[in-house]
Amino acid sequence: MLSTTLVLLASLASTYGAALNRRVTCATGQTTANAACCALFPVLEDIQTNMFAGDTCSDAAHTTLRVAFHDAIGFSLTNPSFGTGADGSIFIFGQTELGFDSNLGIADAFNLEVPFINKHNISVADFIQFAAAVGLTKCPGILQPPFMFGRKDATFGAPDGTVPEPFQNVDVILARMADAGLSAAETVALLASHSIAGADDVDPTKSGLPFDSTPSLFDTQFFVETQLRGTSFPGSSGNQGEVMSGIAGELRLQSDHLLARDTATNCLWQANVNNQAHMAQSFQAAFAKMQNLGQTGLIDCSDVIPTVIPLPAAQAQSFFPPGVTHADVEQACATAAFPNLPTTPGAAATLPQIVQNPLTQGDCDDDGTGCIIAGFT
Repeated sequence: MLSTTLVLLASLASTYGAALNRRVTCATGQTTANAACCALFPVLEDIQTNMFAGDTCSDAAHTTLRVAFHDAIGFSLTNPSFGTGADGSIFIFGQTELGFDSNLGIADAFNLEVPFINKHNISVADFIQFAAAVGLTKCPGILQPPFMFGRKDATFGAPDGTVPEPFQNVDVILARMADAGLSAAETVALLASHSIAGADDVDPTKSGLPFDSTPSLFDTQFFVETQLRGTSFPGSSGNQGEVMSGIAGELRLQSDHLLARDTATNCLWQANVNNQAHMAQSFQAAFAKMQNLGQTGLIDCSDVIPTVIPLPAAQAQSFFPPGVTHADVEQACATAAFPNLPTTPGAAATLPQIVQNPLTQGDCDDDGTGCIIAGFT
């Protein structure tokens, strides 16, 4: 009797397991776990071929990542007027939202993405987050990004003030992030995005200024280099939200500088140094949470996202750039010493600017003028 029961249970487990793992074949030939996800494959093919063509974690990937955060953070646990999170409002109401100082430069993302949004039948909200997830896969070191599908588009715009500003103090930034449901640890985790980012508008005299010396790698160098003593500006001085950086050609945001040194976050910051696994895992979880702010009833379409590029072990090792040593570190964490790192041999050099993608140029201007999306006028 016991033997018969065990056989029956094994049969049921096999049957239900097969049902749970059953794949759907889409009209385009790809397979996925949910038929609703089939709508994403034509979008994926188009942006891989035409938006990210030749992009190796450069301007297009950086641009799609930045706008994903600026859209999603329009959410509040206490004030419904702040928006409905990852809802596409930053494009739908672009003529208003892109005129906010905090969204300076997001017009680049509008020009890059909206021509593709107008071609495909998915929500603006989904496209913004989907493009960011796909863009991340261009960057060696990223863990596989999850992607949930089915976001509802905004019916009203987010107000000014939902996006933290680089000139704000740490307590103000953390309070805004907490109001959106993100902890101090998750805030630091999300700032790992600055390891694959650059600034186009902080310094009006220069564009494509990297935040670390390896802007095409999702590695821990950003957390090393923000902890170095500032010595110079990459361009003009006196820009709001900018402080001196320790590497020639590198731009350092005031907010990053302060978060690396404030008692509320400095040990969280330093924990990423030379710990690629910690940084990648923390970012993966925080980014997934951010992408879903304000949204419910979503479908898991993670299996549509392309496979990531692994970071070779040698590149996962943190280092001091040429001419820099441990003596240049401004120790901030009181409970753990900054790790001893090797210095790359050679002479110190000025970092090159990130080449700008021509698709980011278009009718949408930084003040919101011309930022009109089809179907929402």
